[in-house]
Amino acid sequence: MSPVFLSVLAAGQGATLQDHGRHGWLRYGITAAGPMDPLAHATANRALGNPASATALEIPLGGIELTAEGGPLGLALAGGAFRIALDGNPVPPAAALTLRPGESLTVRAGHAGAWLYLAVAGRIDVPAMLGSTATHTRSGFGGFRGRALQAGDRLPVANAQPGPGEVCTLAAPWLDRDPGEIRVVLGPQDDYFSQDQIAAFLERPWTVTAKGDRMACFLDGTPLTHAKGYNIVSDGIAIGAIQVPGEGWPIVLMADRQSTGGYPKIATVIGPDLGRLAQAQPGTRLRFAAVGVARAVAARRAEAEALAGPIALDPLVRTDFPSEFLLGRNLVGGVVDGRV
Repeated sequence: MSPVFLSVLAAGQGATLQDHGRHGWLRYGITAAGPMDPLAHATANRALGNPASATALEIPLGGIELTAEGGPLGLALAGGAFRIALDGNPVPPAAALTLRPGESLTVRAGHAGAWLYLAVAGRIDVPAMLGSTATHTRSGFGGFRGRALQAGDRLPVANAQPGPGEVCTLAAPWLDRDPGEIRVVLGPQDDYFSQDQIAAFLERPWTVTAKGDRMACFLDGTPLTHAKGYNIVSDGIAIGAIQVPGEGWPIVLMADRQSTGGYPKIATVIGPDLGRLAQAQPGTRLRFAAVGVARAVAARRAEAEALAGPIALDPLVRTDFPSEFLLGRNLVGGVVDGRV
């Protein structure tokens, strides 16, 4: 059997390979990396019967163009509302399909969402480092040669399988998430802020800026003030921690965060809402809502239950027929007698 490759024809900045992350190494200064939107990453994998933690492509707003070499390859996509096309024919942003040699799959930024995940039917065969294939570009390891994907890369796929015979949509209603409210657990240094400033943090609208990346989400709004200064003895940084440096604008630390930090952390985004925040495009306005640990755990359990069973694949029923789709179907095969 010929080896099968997923080949990159063109790539915007920042597309990488990510599995569930590199855990257990934080004490050595090595953070987990992994997907910015863990729920979408897991959904794409589960749609193909893969483990939720399997290696997949993480595609940012810069997009990507791909083809298959050596044989047909099943793919599933989930995440933001990107513009996707298979040989020029539109594909829903949450879909499963088969990419055949000679065909191209293009992914471009859409009207909502900042990250899209593409899983393969098989296993992207790249070496693990410290037990994970997650790419950490700042450290230069993991993934494909420790870097973002670029044109000319050929990703080997072990045990490659075709996908459905026609494009199918994923029955995954949990991907429809409003980024307007992000749940947090207060602390661990909320005592560095007066009660009126904590109330302001929760009541004020914040705007996602264009400054963010995989390391952090930077917010704009009316700055917060500190009651006990803004320097602390550096301590460990959990994913989702919200630092407030001296300038007063919150910074939410994400997948490629640093391992320690010396600014007080007013709150921490709960795990199930990390992807909701990550998918917020620059300019999105949001508010934070404080919840207790019990509600955070319940939200995590609900997320796990949604992914526990198989994800239904529904054959695509088109309601739009753009010209490129119709022309690609070669509908005119001869002259039709209008009298018949």
